Amino acid sequence: MSGKQNNFFAQALQQGVSALRARQFAQAEQIAAGILKSNRTDRNAALLLAHALMGQGRGSEAIAPLEKIARRGDDGEVETLLGALLCGAERVADGIAQLRRTAARRPPYFPAFHELAGQLAKAGQREEAITIIEAGLALAPGDVDLKLSLGRLLHGNGDIAKALVALTSARDGAPNRPDVLNELGRILILHGDYAAASDAFRKVLAQYPDDRSVRAQLATSLLEQGERDAGEAALRAVARGQPQLLGRAAVVMAASSHGRFFFDQNAAAKFFGVESG
Repeated sequence: MSGKQNNFFAQALQQGVSALRARQFAQAEQIAAGILKSNRTDRNAALLLAHALMGQGRGSEAIAPLEKIARRGDDGEVETLLGALLCGAERVADGIAQLRRTAARRPPYFPAFHELAGQLAKAGQREEAITIIEAGLALAPGDVDLKLSLGRLLHGNGDIAKALVALTSARDGAPNRPDVLNELGRILILHGDYAAASDAFRKVLAQYPDDRSVRAQLATSLLEQGERDAGEAALRAVARGQPQLLGRAAVVMAASSHGRFFFDQNAAAKFFGVESG
């Protein structure tokens, strides 16, 4: 391939990536397909095509081109995406087998550990999923993403104490990551440490003040501490301007040991200062 052709395909690929970022999936698909017509083994075009097809709910159509790239040699990104798509196409055994092969290679490609654990958890094999993430942490003890995944899996498995250890360690490694703080806050509520949970949720809201789900969790932790005024104010902020969230706010209030119970929707709407549907 000439230098002029290489430059043309590089420019086309950049246009495809821009279209993908703009969620113009059909355009990204067209660009990727055009590149692959001239070079069927262009891994970047194959990845672009896969993501464009996934954006249109047609991920299974990307399996064949990704398989061609995967056969050429070790490529953790291609193989991990291929494994995920195989699972999504109801070829779960093939997908998990692919992900196992990728996770077993060295040097490790850690997204494969996350994807494999996630697929195993979906298949009901949560204990093995935990083992996979723990194997990844043995290779990279300081990896915050692996610790977060471990905490989530342990949470799902009902092991709150171990989940708290994993997520606290993740928080220590990344003190301001909102996904870590949010998950840690949820575990702290279950652990009964409502003050620490409130602190975690406030740090998330400092970065994402419009996240009503986090604000509802903050309300729960405040109410459980007996800070009724602050908790109720947080729930009013959740429901304000979003009448469809009135039910969520009412449930949080009713579930709290220091909350209130509403006998009808109109009473809840009046309390939270929103219009009833």
